[in-house]
Amino acid sequence: MTHWLDPVVAILDAETSDLRTLAKIAKGDPRNFYLGANLDGADLRGQDLRGMRLTVSAGATILTDRATRLDDAIARLIHRLMPRASPAEPDAPAPEIPETLPEPPARGPAVGVVDLGASKVTCFIMKPQGIDRDRHTLSTAGIGYVQSRGVRNGAIANPDEVAQGIAQAVERAETVAGVNLQGVSVCTACGQLTSHRVMTQVSLGARPISDGDLSRAIASALAQVRLSGRKPIHLLPVAWSVDGQKGVRDPRGMFGRTLGLELLVVSMAEEVFFAIARSVERAHLKFEGIVAAPFASALAALEVDEMDLGAICIDMGGGTTSLSVFKNGALCHVDSVDVGGGHVTQDIARGLQTSVAGAERTKTLHGSAVSSANEDREMIEAPPRGEDSDAVPVIAPLSLLKGIIQPRVEETLELLRERLKVSGAPVHPGAGIVLTGGGSQLAGVREVAMRVFDRPVRLGRPRHAPHLADAASGPAFTASVGGLHRIAFGPREVVSPTALAGVSLRNRMVDPNRSPIARAAAWFLANI
Repeated sequence: MTHWLDPVVAILDAETSDLRTLAKIAKGDPRNFYLGANLDGADLRGQDLRGMRLTVSAGATILTDRATRLDDAIARLIHRLMPRASPAEPDAPAPEIPETLPEPPARGPAVGVVDLGASKVTCFIMKPQGIDRDRHTLSTAGIGYVQSRGVRNGAIANPDEVAQGIAQAVERAETVAGVNLQGVSVCTACGQLTSHRVMTQVSLGARPISDGDLSRAIASALAQVRLSGRKPIHLLPVAWSVDGQKGVRDPRGMFGRTLGLELLVVSMAEEVFFAIARSVERAHLKFEGIVAAPFASALAALEVDEMDLGAICIDMGGGTTSLSVFKNGALCHVDSVDVGGGHVTQDIARGLQTSVAGAERTKTLHGSAVSSANEDREMIEAPPRGEDSDAVPVIAPLSLLKGIIQPRVEETLELLRERLKVSGAPVHPGAGIVLTGGGSQLAGVREVAMRVFDRPVRLGRPRHAPHLADAASGPAFTASVGGLHRIAFGPREVVSPTALAGVSLRNRMVDPNRSPIARAAAWFLANI
């Protein structure tokens, strides 16, 4: 039911869920009624609103749901605010108001992750009961994917097509899961992903290190973050140190004179960030932040020992190839190049004078990045361009196809290798390489990677979702599973991707005495 009301102010007690009306309700007019909170257009779905000042006012458009702590209180408030009659209809009888409001139907707090790439858009949905913390595994409730349009060369070329693809993938996953998502986080390698490390030190007193000391170190590191034209999407502590002693994972309770922090800042192009955010909102979903695809893929594909001893995860997508470096159990570097499997397909289409679809099929059936003997005698067929029914298929030797694929794959991996050397990332000499993404499934890519990096290489698959069907358990879906893994098991970030997305924390009251993470988030939001 909708109503028009004069401003009414109410407050939710910080300790309980009791809602007390602080102002009398003026006589209403049954038109448009919205539950407002501080600012028009705020999206409060899924947020803990305890302690916030709520305002019910005419025309304030605020989104809420029945999954918050305010469910019953909001429902009863709305019921008490129902007008007795309309000014336009003075003789109309007052509606009969029941004393209690029936409980709303239960709505599962499912979470969704969208993997946005140049070749496909995938959505994975997980329910709370799908998390098995004992075995460190998860189960998806629904999966949907469609062909991607509007993403080109690591940028958003057509936001409308991107929004349509996201909406279709989410709708298919929702149909399978039997739930309706309110928002999604987006895994992507678009936006020229890169990272840099920030070092800081703070002095300590003659007492054990406390949460307040951690908060000061985090705030000091965040004060150094200045990214012109770029948007931070991850703020991750790499390592702590006490009096120069490195490798400390949790310094609380330790004694020393100085506390050091190495913070990793992962960022992307600002225009791409906001283009993705707008596309998600056009799909009528709440934007819950961006997760770097190589980071998500590593969470799903790497073993714990690999993260501790050192590993490089290379995510080979359709439009970009990106990597993440792990050492001592923490992410310490992210980088990307705007070259991927789609460029190999385009090279084939030009070299064989076939269509893009025909080139993709030829690559899948006959393609390889490694040459072999007698390829000059083996011939392959590819469909001609156009719709001429009299056109004959394109016939070419297999050696020509591999001669097109191999240089492009080598060039892509060599670009990553050189960027990794220039970055100065702390790559352990014995670190191995794990390949993920759809491009890694091309025959011979593993052998080329071994030759280019001179390191052991293996093909990575999602490890934490053993129930997945064969069609959704390959390297192409590693980032989607990793996005769910980050939600279920972490790692914890200094500021969450949702907060970095600027969705709700700017309109929320952050208690600076609550925790170091809350204090750091309050400082960061006040200074960026």
